[in-house]
This record gives sequence, C-alpha cells and structure tokens, in this order.
Amino acid sequence: MRIALVTGLHGLARHETVQALLSAPRSLAVHHDLARIGQGSVHRLTQDSDGTHERGRVHLDHACASCTLREDLIPFLLRTAAAGHHDLCVVEAWNSVEPQPIAEAIAAQEELHLAAVVTAVDASRLTADLGSHDELADRGLDLAQDDHRTLTEVLTRQIEYPGRITVRGEPTPHARALLAQLNPAADTVTTDAAADGWFGAEFDTGAAHARLNPAWAHYTGHADEHGVSTVVWDRTRPMHPERLADALEEIAARTLRGRGRFWLASKPDNLMLWESHQDLLMVENGGPWLNSLPSAALDLVGPARRDAAHRDWRPETGDRRQHLAFTGVGLDALALVELLDSCLVTDDETDQHEFHNDPFATFTER
Repeated sequence: MRIALVTGLHGLARHETVQALLSAPRSLAVHHDLARIGQGSVHRLTQDSDGTHERGRVHLDHACASCTLREDLIPFLLRTAAAGHHDLCVVEAWNSVEPQPIAEAIAAQEELHLAAVVTAVDASRLTADLGSHDELADRGLDLAQDDHRTLTEVLTRQIEYPGRITVRGEPTPHARALLAQLNPAADTVTTDAAADGWFGAEFDTGAAHARLNPAWAHYTGHADEHGVSTVVWDRTRPMHPERLADALEEIAARTLRGRGRFWLASKPDNLMLWESHQDLLMVENGGPWLNSLPSAALDLVGPARRDAAHRDWRPETGDRRQHLAFTGVGLDALALVELLDSCLVTDDETDQHEFHNDPFATFTER
C-alpha cells in the first residue's frame, strides 16, 4: 500500500491537500487529533474517498506524539495494508508534528511504500509565521508541558524535509523565494493540484536525512531574490572561540535560518554543529572530524559522512572547515560575511594552542 504523508502547521492547507489526494480511487485518509493530548486524550479520524468518516479514541500507554506513532499509526497502517481494500493511505499529521520521524517510521516497514512526503502551507500566513517569535504554547500547539519549540523552528523543519510543498492561496514572489531557498529540492504546487504524477519512486528518507544533517550536508550557491537571501560561508581556517562567542547573538539575529558545521581553533578534533532559527541558536559537538580519526576507525563511519568529508578534503586540513548556510529576509549579506570572517583566527593566532577563556570549553567529544 502506498503512503502519502502530509504535514504542516496550517490546517486548512493540509485539509485541501488531503482532499486532493483522496480523489484517487481506493484511497483512505487517517489523522490523529492531538488537541487534547495534554489531558491524555488522542482520537483517530479516518475518511474514505467516498466520504465515509469514522472517529474513535486511541488507548495508549502514554498520551504522547511518539507513542501515537509507534502504538497506533504504524499498526493501523499495517492492518490496513494487510486488508487489501485500499491502494493509497494519506497520513495527515497534527499541526506541530515534524515529518522526519513519521516518514522514517513508515519507510522502515516492508509492507508499506512511502510514496510522497508533502508539507502544506497557507500563502497568507507563511511569511508572518516564519518571522514569528512565538512558542508553540503561545498558539496552543505544544505537544507536551516541556515542548518549548518555536513556531518558526517547527515550520522551517516542515518545509525543509519534504519532496513537495503545496500552497493554499496565491503565494507572493517573496513567499515563493522563501520556500525555494529553504528547500530547493522540493516541487511547489497549489493545494488543489491533481495528485496525478505525485507517486513515482519511493521517497528516499536516507537522502533527505543526508540533505538536512548539518554534520555533512552540502549547501551550495548564493541566492538573492524578492527580499530573500541565502549566503553560504565556506572557509578553511578555524574560528577564534572568544570572538565567535561574542558574535553568536548578532549572527543569529541577522538571519531567519542558519545551519551547518564549523571548526573551532580551541577544539581542533571536534566537528561543531550550528542550528539557528532567528535568535534561537543551538550549538553542539557533532563528533570528530574524520581527519582526527585513526585510519582503522574510518571503516566505522557511514558512507554519507565519508562522502561529504572527501568532497571537503584538503591536504593541509583534511575535512576541517567552516561550512554554514544562512537564509534571511532583508539580509545584508556583505555585513554578515564580514562578521563571520572577523571570527576567524589571524595569521598571528594560527599557532596558538591555548585559549584561556574558551566559552566552548565544556563541550566534549561525544
């Protein structure tokens, strides 16, 4: 049985996309209502292509999004596939659920064919929501008491992962530029577009993971259109830890989205990861640079990581480098590059081995 996964914060856009997919014969849609998950209540809604609706409460060991996926959605899909009454099941995710864990759980089942991953957005809300500083809880969209994700963080991840984006309403050139720069790999169509031709080769979750993982993803090219800019900063000199720490807030605040890997002079063996959504910034240790590993350990490294390292490889530095991509609205690209360049060590500092006031000293190799 083919599976089409539809995600997105904007409910009406999701609904229109699901209805378009349900126009296919022998199709079924399933949606888990998580609006009352905080009270321990989850409901499963199904709809056939002939309009038949069913709603029932789901009994879970714990009412959480991951338990719903593991204990009800996957078993439901396997039962439906075994029954043989449907050729297509459209999985409509709840508003603030991100597509990657659902897609990977579906793709892991031999009986299921993940044919498409789609994110639906509303043209009238896209720009405002991507620029919002609200947390999910401010909109009543949080999935747990400790769910502190922001609106822009979730929406960005929903946009970056799929192979297709559907848009409700007429997107402005600005909105189209945002979608294209956040996910250049996705096709963009209207929510009411016919679903013919959507289901070719199986959606490749491994390729999607490699495309998005900041430890080895390769962001290429610069873009500047309709007020939206993307800058890819690539350097082969390490960054000074104190100057970078002083500049972190300003770098994040200048941009809508940032991601990639960087090289700290104070931690020469550790690949550092960068993820930012406006002024929300996460920096963490991503493990060793491959050049710091003994040759015997390289056989234990996955092929995607090895391939990325070989593309980056230089005789002097191995795979160590700065590789960061930033997307922003009204972004002063030149000023951002100058700020990033100011964080690099100078010729006089390249032989410096001790950084007595290293703000990143607590990061340890994982």
